[in-house]
Amino acid sequence: MIRRIFAKLAFFLPGGGTVRPGLHRMRGVKIARNVWISQYVYIDEIHPEGVSIGENCTIGMRTSIINHLYWGPRRKDNPSKVVIEDDVFVGPHCVILPNVRIGSGSIIQAGSVVQRNVPPGTLWGPQPAGPLGKASVPLTPQHSYEEFVAGLRPLRRPRKKES
Repeated sequence: MIRRIFAKLAFFLPGGGTVRPGLHRMRGVKIARNVWISQYVYIDEIHPEGVSIGENCTIGMRTSIINHLYWGPRRKDNPSKVVIEDDVFVGPHCVILPNVRIGSGSIIQAGSVVQRNVPPGTLWGPQPAGPLGKASVPLTPQHSYEEFVAGLRPLRRPRKKES
């Protein structure tokens, strides 16, 4: 219960280089020196002890670090680990899923979902956004969702040339 209170306090209190990392350490998260944790960062509430953040790291605003994906009662033996090595920058609004290792010196672009290991020194991010379809009916209160969906027309994406 006290670990959850610390998690809630760390979510919004000031002190990204002092208070927030300190509260997460008290919860069981392994956090090295000189770590900045921005506001509204969620670090797994059920298994914080499986999360490790190395030296000189920055965790961007509204990032979620999730170390378990199961339903039901808390398991005592969660084999999942999330390891963020030294000198990593995680941009805002990222999601880091269980069993991920982010290599030393990597940069995770804002809005990324990290679901597999990131090699050291890698700039990691999602594909650039682009058009998916043409909407002939706006998604507004004046139209139903069904009307909106019926008015969607997919766009063909150009095929990638194989080298």
